[in-house]
Amino acid sequence: QVQLVESGGGLVQPGGSLRLSCAASGTGNSLYLMGWYRQAPGKEREWVASITLGGITSYVGSLKDRFTISRDNAENTVDLQMNSLKPEDTAVYYCTGRRYASDVNYWGKGTLVTVSS
Repeated sequence: QVQLVESGGGLVQPGGSLRLSCAASGTGNSLYLMGWYRQAPGKEREWVASITLGGITSYVGSLKDRFTISRDNAENTVDLQMNSLKPEDTAVYYCTGRRYASDVNYWGKGTLVTVSS
């Protein structure tokens, strides 16, 4: 059974940085596509960034300059480095993963990021 577990959320001041991590287990081979979504209070869940097994990254345009996604295939982890955080980045951040040629998305339970002074 595939499990994704996020960590690293918390309270940070505007302008600060935070690094989220996600550990995948039960996957057998590494998941082909891993990424992050977020859901702010009262809003729909939105895609943030993705990274393929080969390291090709994609970002939502508005976050590309501040967020960086990376992965460690040997450890089956994916990280999201978030810099210059703004109050509007406050959200629950979810890790997601998908096998090659599959439309089944696996989800973590999320980690809360609060950006506030």
